[in-house]
Amino acid sequence: MSAARRFDWPALLRVGLSRLGLLPDQLWALTPAEFQLMLGPKSGPAPLLSDGLAALMAAYPDETKGAGDG
Repeated sequence: MSAARRFDWPALLRVGLSRLGLLPDQLWALTPAEFQLMLGPKSGPAPLLSDGLAALMAAYPDETKGAGDG
């Protein structure tokens, strides 16, 4: 398995035990959906949807490259 695809179990433990105050048996008894619900909504920018992509494409259209531009 590549390093980019590994799950960060130590981070899961840190969040569950310190931030959420769970005991180890409580943490491992949770389903992934329950754990995600306890963490709350994701912070950060909203995903780019089709309307946003269309607006970006209109604002920054591709330019035609010349023969030497690869």
